[in-house]
Amino acid sequence: MPSAQSETVAIAEAYYDSSEADEFYKNFWGGEDIHIGLYETPDEGIAAASHRTVVTMAKAIGELGVESKVLDLGSGYGGSARYLAREFGCRVDCLNLSQTQNRLNSDKNRSARLDELINVIHGSFEDIPAEGPAYDIVWSQDAFLHSGDRAKVLDEIDRVCHPGGQLIFTDPMQSDDCPEGVLQPILDRINLETMGSFAFYQRELEVRGFEKVSVRPMLSQLKTHYSRIGEEVQNRYDVAVSLSGKEYVDNMLRGLGHWVNGADEHYLAWGIMHFRKMT
Repeated sequence: MPSAQSETVAIAEAYYDSSEADEFYKNFWGGEDIHIGLYETPDEGIAAASHRTVVTMAKAIGELGVESKVLDLGSGYGGSARYLAREFGCRVDCLNLSQTQNRLNSDKNRSARLDELINVIHGSFEDIPAEGPAYDIVWSQDAFLHSGDRAKVLDEIDRVCHPGGQLIFTDPMQSDDCPEGVLQPILDRINLETMGSFAFYQRELEVRGFEKVSVRPMLSQLKTHYSRIGEEVQNRYDVAVSLSGKEYVDNMLRGLGHWVNGADEHYLAWGIMHFRKMT
């Protein structure tokens, strides 16, 4: 792991490497795709909705093929990378801070016979291991919030993205007009001092020479996703406790409630953000 990382990233690494978190995310958060889903109905399965996010983002890019080199930042168990490699023949570098997740990602890639197209790298998006412009597409799902220095993350993306390349990502954020202090229970839960926002990302990417392709706010999907996970945990509470322990599960349920409440109050934001780096 690179030494140049924020304390927030180090805390996230330790959390996702823990057996409690690993078992929970594999069994309750979607497994293959551990990020917010796009739900067609409020009771749709988590895995199906989460995969729909991947498909929707890939369609938005529209220029994927065997010549494409993709960097997936915060790649988790690698579901997005396997979809891109399998469907389009892309070469994908998965950069992820959790060795626990990376091992499973690598195992799944070998099982799918995609390991020649997918390279799993242990590292932080605050210090991307590339010498210069190396990627046509930079992709990320619900990961940037774990950085204590998101401006540095965007600097790194700018550094490694080819001119004319694309950045597409999602991130749980605060609303642009969020009152100070109202998100403290969420920030405390995930060891953050701040969250990003649509305005923050658009402003900072414009300064770095990225042009907006589209920004699609979808707060209702964030609420539905966290609600659905809470429902699944309640329905299979004993299983969750057996895998991750009662303290972890009860804390998770409280945390999920904070996210749902924040969405209800419109203090949060989420959506798909798509930019192109100008030449």
